Amino acid sequence: MDSAVAFVQAYLYANGYFTVTEYPVVEAMRHGNFRTATDVDILAVRFPGAGRLVPRTGRHSEHSVTIAQPDAALNPSPDRVDLIVAEVKEGRAELNHGARNPEVLRAALTRFGASSTEHANMLVDELIRRGKAHAPSGPQIRLVAFGSHYDETQQYPYTVITLGHIITFMQEYARENWEVLRHAQFKDPGTSFLMMLEKAMRSDPDHRD
Repeated sequence: MDSAVAFVQAYLYANGYFTVTEYPVVEAMRHGNFRTATDVDILAVRFPGAGRLVPRTGRHSEHSVTIAQPDAALNPSPDRVDLIVAEVKEGRAELNHGARNPEVLRAALTRFGASSTEHANMLVDELIRRGKAHAPSGPQIRLVAFGSHYDETQQYPYTVITLGHIITFMQEYARENWEVLRHAQFKDPGTSFLMMLEKAMRSDPDHRD
């Protein structure tokens, strides 16, 4: 996993998403052969109200603490499951042809179990055209591009979030919840690195507030 994908995964974790990274989409070819058509950088799913629960010891669950403040830039649905198909770049934030390929998107929706066969084509068409779609009586599905920069004069038919915004959000998230998070052990590389930076900053007298 490259560094940019690791940071985006950490950001999505902090916002209550479960993720699959670098998901391979295998294409059937003629004569019974197969090949990997592309990799989807990130597939992510979030359930309404998702957050981190910090239970109190003992039986008084009403004193438990919940960290549940999703980033407004992500804007997850308050009452629907939120599914994200995302591409991550260290350069310009944009979706390449593969990420907007109808066959790739159908494979992503199938991986989620997000749509019946009869609705798949309609949802894929809407995703490509608008960057988001709502499955009948089901989840919200969105296309998201992550990258270092984007053309602010252009209107994108999908959500765009910069890596700089992610770093700022994660730093603020760590500072606001430090007394809870400093006791946790994080195994994913993105979160571990950001927590190490926060700990180092707090330990360095030249960087203390």
